[in-house]
Amino acid sequence: MNRRTLLALPMLALPAVARAQSVSDRPVVLVSGFAPGGSTDITARLLADRMQGFLGPNGRVVVENRPGASGTVAAEWLRRQPADGTILMLNEASSHALIPHAMQGGTRYDPMADFTHVAVVANGPLILVAKPNFPAANAAEAVQKLRAGPQDDLPYASSGVGSIPHFAAESVAVSLGLGGKFAHVPYRSGGLMVESIARGETAWGVAVLASAAAQVRDERVRGIAITGLERFPAFPNIPTLAESGMPGFDIGNWFAVVGPPRIPAPVTEALNRAINSALRDPQLNERFLVAGITPWSRPNSPADTRAFFQAELDKFKGVVERTGVRMES
Repeated sequence: MNRRTLLALPMLALPAVARAQSVSDRPVVLVSGFAPGGSTDITARLLADRMQGFLGPNGRVVVENRPGASGTVAAEWLRRQPADGTILMLNEASSHALIPHAMQGGTRYDPMADFTHVAVVANGPLILVAKPNFPAANAAEAVQKLRAGPQDDLPYASSGVGSIPHFAAESVAVSLGLGGKFAHVPYRSGGLMVESIARGETAWGVAVLASAAAQVRDERVRGIAITGLERFPAFPNIPTLAESGMPGFDIGNWFAVVGPPRIPAPVTEALNRAINSALRDPQLNERFLVAGITPWSRPNSPADTRAFFQAELDKFKGVVERTGVRMES
């Protein structure tokens, strides 16, 4: 390491995001791979608002939407950006754990080697929602209606081909012995998919709860069942699928921050500290829960984050194999 590198490290440790002591006045750009209004966008904006206060006196985080192909367009773009800590992505399980297995020939990026893994932000519980006039009085009857069909009259919406809601809905179908029987109508975001169900253009879908929470509260769509093993605190009366005729059903989503490859360790650690400080803020925790998001509370260093990504990549390989869904590159 030469003298110039040694002199640069203190500035990196504060990093390019600590405006008062940085050579750059650029804000941190936090990219969302989905259109505005969906769960990833909601999570990104809530995090950005609280995180910037921990990046120095002039810290600023702006959210930029780069939608397409369930986050893979943004991920492909991100890996080619400067590794200075000013361009990050809030990703979810689809782009970095699921699609790498589902895409024919794999993605153009390696979810482990081509990114700097900064921090996990939250879990994103999923919920099966249905159009307002869906012919079932409760979750158990809804499961029976899906099983009984006719499936041609029950198209489902998702937030995109290869998204977690797409594979979760197909997992529901497989669990009912009806894999591939329901017509799939993909949209560009969770917000758009929920709107299609509210209008009755599609009959049902599995949405990230943050994309559907407001519409469920307003009864614009029917909240049928949570797809994890536990009910969500903000909706205690909505049962799980496991309680409703599909024992053991358990699929969820998550959100995490990654950057381009080879961000210097001091910069990564400073960003990680800012995110973890934001996650300890009671106001952010409350806003997450109201939105249908569970703040991350487990160990969350960059090394922990990388290990989490590898475990999720391994887990979703099994989800892809069970559904048999494949995507064209």
